[in-house]
Amino acid sequence: MNAKLLAALRFPIAAILAFALVKCSDNKAATHPRAGEDPILVKLQPVTMGNYSRNLQYSGLIASNEEARLSFKIGGVISRIYVKEGDHVSAGQLLATLDLTEIDAQVQQASQNLEKNRRDEARISNLYRDTVASLEQLQNTHTQVNVATEALRIAKFNQQYAQIHAPAGGVILQKLMNEGEVASVGKDVFLFNGTEKNAWVVRFGVSDRDWVILKKGDKATVSIEAYPGQTFAGTITKMAEGADPVNGTYPIEVTIFPAGHKLATGLFCSLQLQPSSRQSLTIIPIEAMVEGDGKMGYVYTLNADQRTVKKNPVQIAFLTKDKVAVSGGLDSVGQVITDGAGYLTETSVVKVVSNEIQDAPEVHRPKDRH
Repeated sequence: MNAKLLAALRFPIAAILAFALVKCSDNKAATHPRAGEDPILVKLQPVTMGNYSRNLQYSGLIASNEEARLSFKIGGVISRIYVKEGDHVSAGQLLATLDLTEIDAQVQQASQNLEKNRRDEARISNLYRDTVASLEQLQNTHTQVNVATEALRIAKFNQQYAQIHAPAGGVILQKLMNEGEVASVGKDVFLFNGTEKNAWVVRFGVSDRDWVILKKGDKATVSIEAYPGQTFAGTITKMAEGADPVNGTYPIEVTIFPAGHKLATGLFCSLQLQPSSRQSLTIIPIEAMVEGDGKMGYVYTLNADQRTVKKNPVQIAFLTKDKVAVSGGLDSVGQVITDGAGYLTETSVVKVVSNEIQDAPEVHRPKDRH
């Protein structure tokens, strides 16, 4: 009975062992290259380490740091405008004036009121000496004289600012009102651009990633379309501490040094910012990058057996024309695969070809994988 049972079990046990051996060989084939597989010819390139900073590209419009909006301090009817758009003006030049009829009347009224209060003060003072008027009455007249004096000073001050004068030498960019219009208090009449100090700037917004590596004093190279082939030096002079609520960028200001060239508001320019902050990065040839998705990518390196490869995920810091700056993923790696990397998988067999060989034999390329 036992012999029959053993005979009955012998076949399924043998089948199970054979199946297990087949699965084991399948797993080995999946993780190790097959014997006799034609190698893919590849080339290696060294990686370099160092402290790098990437140049940032932005654009904007040139403006004057002396730009101002000129208006009347008080309201009134505009009597005369002495300039037009585009006019060059000098410091203190009269630009516009209000009709002074009402304003002069207010000054005259305040002056006469002061004279009346002074007469009242003199009369009450005499009565006080004769003990007819009280001390309180005398003090009240003193107060009324002081109030009338200040009222006259205000009226004369407003009379003075019923005119607009150029705060410095510059250009009238826009004339926003005309003669005969009623100007309210503080309403813009001119858009003025001061040019005496030659203080030209570009204002624009940068991303949060760029904002954290920039600081005041960082250099900039400015290219202006009106001056093809020329570049101008610049420096970051202002940086906002908060984001613009409209577009979410961080406003900064770059001061441009015109070096004797003529500039004007509204000229378009492109800027190359050069952050002084540096970070330790690994630089590899761009041909080594086989896949990329945003800030992540993959490169192949050679294993110690010099025949198999490893697929390495890397963190991309920035790209240049022919290089990739990697901030992580290639620690202790000295070389990466460039030529032939696009044909590799993690199970590929490779053969390294010397970079000095110019006319290499025909490289084996695997058939397209589907």
